[in-house]
Amino acid sequence: MIITMHGLTTMHCNLVTDYRIAKETGYQALELLVAKLLRYLDTGYTAKDLKSSSLGIPTVCFNALANIERIAPREHKELLAECERLCAAAEALGCPTIQLVSLCGLEGRPWPEVRKLTAKNIAELADIAAKHNVRYQLEPIAWSPIHTLAQSLEVIDAAGRDNVGMVIDFWHLEAGEGTTPDEVAKLDKSLIYGVHFCDGIRHSKGTKWVEEDLRGFLPGEGKIPIKEWVDAVLSTGFDGVWSSELFSPKHWEWDLWEIARESKARMERYLT
Repeated sequence: MIITMHGLTTMHCNLVTDYRIAKETGYQALELLVAKLLRYLDTGYTAKDLKSSSLGIPTVCFNALANIERIAPREHKELLAECERLCAAAEALGCPTIQLVSLCGLEGRPWPEVRKLTAKNIAELADIAAKHNVRYQLEPIAWSPIHTLAQSLEVIDAAGRDNVGMVIDFWHLEAGEGTTPDEVAKLDKSLIYGVHFCDGIRHSKGTKWVEEDLRGFLPGEGKIPIKEWVDAVLSTGFDGVWSSELFSPKHWEWDLWEIARESKARMERYLT
């Protein structure tokens, strides 16, 4: 297992400090937030500069290249440019994986059309990534048209690229209400590129999705059956990236080292 600190857990923190926190609190790797990375690069620093500041902590994932369902000509061109920039940075940093997120740009369209258009974009993105020795992990988003494991696998199959797999995010799959741990247990472990270890509660039908309210729980304090999800992943034989992800404005106000330690300790209770 690669015990990984997720940059969302330390939201109000720059990248150089994220690496230091990860190192000093015993993590083996970092999953960095793209927003932090772009802020760093936009000041004139490079990915090579960042690697020299990483204190030997590997970067295992960029989170995330979002809105990948963009199909309007101008927006699609911007998507490909963002992809190229992130893939080049990942290659320079030695990061093998970038997360893909499809949101609500295709909402309301029939499922076959959503699948076809998203898969077409992913295939284009995957071809760019392959030139940089980068792969993608697709994350189902609980409130989006692609919110289940089964849908995600259909899209991956339609894309037809061997550098695209899945991230198993406990909250998104639980809150999306279309996936069970048993389905995860049946996955080929080669399709799992990472796990987002997190807790929270389900969305109440008819109310607005507010992630801060639904996900603001330390592992063990929400209502997700974490042990069932962990056991499902472990039963596949997966032994890669386990990323401790906490989306909680309340906890972001803690001492950052303390929240990193606590998140790690709670994850390890389920893994050992």
